[in-house]
Amino acid sequence: MSQLAPRARPYYERHTARLLGGLSGTMKIRQILDPSAVIADLAGPAKPDVLRALSAPVAKLNPSLRPELFVETLVERERLSSTGLSDGVAVPHGKLPGLATITASFGRSVAGIDFDSLDGKPARLFFAIFAPEAAGGDHLRVLARVIRIVTDEPFRAHLLDAHDGTAIHRLICEADDAF
Repeated sequence: MSQLAPRARPYYERHTARLLGGLSGTMKIRQILDPSAVIADLAGPAKPDVLRALSAPVAKLNPSLRPELFVETLVERERLSSTGLSDGVAVPHGKLPGLATITASFGRSVAGIDFDSLDGKPARLFFAIFAPEAAGGDHLRVLARVIRIVTDEPFRAHLLDAHDGTAIHRLICEADDAF
């Protein structure tokens, strides 16, 4: 992420490297990102619209939980600080009571959406990560894994150029497998 603010870059690098230290044998993104949870064309002009859209497919995959719980979790996390990073990437995330396993969704907005990112630019690629309350550090390792693959500029360009959700899912899985 070449555009991180000078103060944010060392923090990002230091903490991501620490989290990635024990990733061998860790779950792959393909294990938490169902193809039906990939949104190739995010609609909505603002952050709340994106959070709702990213929550919807995950809520459908977890029918025992109230759909609003997923949105509320992301909104609450955004109140703490924005999960908009830089280079057009945002990674909203949070822990939910009653969720059985870590799960994710992905969305793309070719035009970009204001997400209060560190570099002040619109976000275009969104990974939402939902974890059980008892996930411990597992959700942070998944978060670090996602951040690690989206730091590659050619990979981000391929995601933006992909023609549909199936192609996006394939690209994400291939990048994660190469990690």
